[in-house]
Amino acid sequence: MSFSKANNKLQEMIDHPDLKVYLRNKRKVYSFDLLSGHSCPFAVECLSKVMLTDGERVVSPLNKLVNMLVKWKRIIVDGSKMKFRCFSASQEARLTNVYNSRKKNFESLRGKSSDEMVSIIRDQMPKNLGICRIHVAGDFFNPAYFEAWMKVARLNPNRLFYAYTKSLPYWVNNIEIIPDNLILTASYGGRRDDMIVEYNLRSAKVVFSYEEAEMLGLEVDHDDTHAANPFWETEDFCLMIHNTQPKGSEASEAIKELKRKKQRFSYGKAQTV
Repeated sequence: MSFSKANNKLQEMIDHPDLKVYLRNKRKVYSFDLLSGHSCPFAVECLSKVMLTDGERVVSPLNKLVNMLVKWKRIIVDGSKMKFRCFSASQEARLTNVYNSRKKNFESLRGKSSDEMVSIIRDQMPKNLGICRIHVAGDFFNPAYFEAWMKVARLNPNRLFYAYTKSLPYWVNNIEIIPDNLILTASYGGRRDDMIVEYNLRSAKVVFSYEEAEMLGLEVDHDDTHAANPFWETEDFCLMIHNTQPKGSEASEAIKELKRKKQRFSYGKAQTV
């Protein structure tokens, strides 16, 4: 199992005064990632996942009956209600090391109890971790896994953990006992978006233009400082559409327009350690 070094987007947060306290003594920003889509039980509008094909069949990479002697090709399969393709699924289709790392993380945790997952995560956590984004790729895939990260946060009070999530039932079921150093953002576009308003959860939306962000009255978070900052955990914000999108889609046309206007929308690649 492995944590990943901060990509260019996350790296930009290190100079923010509210976050520097977690990065003293040469501590760094990391992420912990799972296989996109396969670990996202509530995703709808961004649901995409890597599948394997031998030219005839399409199978899940988690299928234990997959014959590893067959030469499989990774492809992206989008959900039937997908509005914009998950950027991390695109990474997994393109980058073998990223795919292998996230798949191994997911397989290491599936089927384990909450306490077993805590032990696995703590054993692999870098000693110089100061801030951790839980899931550049993936989401809280079951209640025990969500509980495991709450326990990890409690055991590491001087470290900051934050996550975007569509697994809102797990959050709401524990809403009174979320550790102060675990900062959550509800990500619009899932099966339980209704819970965002009902329980007044801090949220983020993906927008297709700066004009849309302005119309919604939301700031665009380019470096995850909105998502991670404990002092802003009640303030909604938005994220700009990015990544390679299906040709001819509304999301693809939006990216063309952002490029034409030379407006910022892309971010760096994650590196695995």
